[in-house]
Amino acid sequence: MSTSKTMNVNIMGREFRVACPDDEREELLQSVSYLDKKMREIRDSGKVVGSERVAIMAALNITHELLTTKIRGGFDMGEFKRRIDRMQAALDAAMPEQDKLF
Repeated sequence: MSTSKTMNVNIMGREFRVACPDDEREELLQSVSYLDKKMREIRDSGKVVGSERVAIMAALNITHELLTTKIRGGFDMGEFKRRIDRMQAALDAAMPEQDKLF
């Protein structure tokens, strides 16, 4: 069982202390980096003013990304369908040859 430790993280120049299990440290650091990047992009666009509003817009954008990925299953459905079609065509081409063996 993993123990939690507190660590300091920096998001848009502000330091936050968070508890994190040892085995999730790398994921937390990646999350912090991603959130910091998204918040800076929103702030730098100049369309949203104030840290709280920037944080809310970042949260909405990230939530939308997450839900879109879940709905699509985490991959490009169009490409998935094209791959299935190519596999089906390969199987259709190979089956007559297999029938000759039996």
